[in-house]
Amino acid sequence: MLRSILTPLCAAAALVVGLAGPARAADYPSQPVKLVTAFGAGSASDIVARLIGERLQAALGQVVIVENRPGASGQVAADLVARAQPDGYTIMLATNTTHSSNPYLYKNLRYNPVKDFTPLVQVCNFPFVLVVSAKLPIQNVQDLLAYGRANPSSLNYAYGNSTGQISAASFDKMTGLGAAAIPYKSTPQAMTDIIGGRATFMFVDLASAAAQIQAGSLKALAVSTEKRSALAPNLPSVSEALGQPGFDLAAWVGIFGPAKLPEPIAKRLADELYRIVSSNEIKQKLTQMGAEPTPAPASAFGPFVAQQEKVWGDKVKQAGIQPE
Repeated sequence: MLRSILTPLCAAAALVVGLAGPARAADYPSQPVKLVTAFGAGSASDIVARLIGERLQAALGQVVIVENRPGASGQVAADLVARAQPDGYTIMLATNTTHSSNPYLYKNLRYNPVKDFTPLVQVCNFPFVLVVSAKLPIQNVQDLLAYGRANPSSLNYAYGNSTGQISAASFDKMTGLGAAAIPYKSTPQAMTDIIGGRATFMFVDLASAAAQIQAGSLKALAVSTEKRSALAPNLPSVSEALGQPGFDLAAWVGIFGPAKLPEPIAKRLADELYRIVSSNEIKQKLTQMGAEPTPAPASAFGPFVAQQEKVWGDKVKQAGIQPE
């Protein structure tokens, strides 16, 4: 008799549970969505997140809050999102720092960049530029080399993310300068010390540095891509300036949710985000800020992320950086 009573009750409970998931997905979103960024206010990631967040808010009919969580080369933000409830209310604008480089820069990473996330959309690439303070008597890459060799004890480079770190370490190794590395919590802080002369040089994304370059407080010497960038056609590439091929570094940007995001919610977010980043308006704004639009749907972004982890692992090893 007990079995005869429990069986229909269990069946009813299973039906309720089965209906709850799709019902919640159908109601999504019913509360504000948090878009987490791994770097500070004023960084390229922050600018892109706010640009997309504004459009995503209109598309979802719900508030989208951009939350800056800088620290430990993006580990703070990535760990937060990896451990968040997979309900679509916490997503992340991430970069190759968090999802390609960190597994090779740190011995103990608390998150897995592939297994702990749901890829939603690829957004853009950021070419990096080699910059120095306008106060220094440096006009080009060769001047920087001469300055470094004349001032070896005070020569150093700043970085606020892994692309800046790997680019500078690769440049330092290629030129044999022997500069000291100075890490910063985020790119704007590193740029401040470059401008003030407390650090000698850095590689920074063009989007973050453009205003300071135009204002004359930073001097751009070269781009980090193999060839000249259409975004800064007057600047030589590092390879061109050194007369040595093989220097080719640029950052990628994309948006993820936590792993196990319910398929209806993941699809809603992925579809809305891809529509946003594929629009002419967003592509034009990204280009104007110094980014190269590379919109790709979740189906293509996932394999790209897995492939990029190996690519950046090779770059870290080639730069001679030892994991911390």
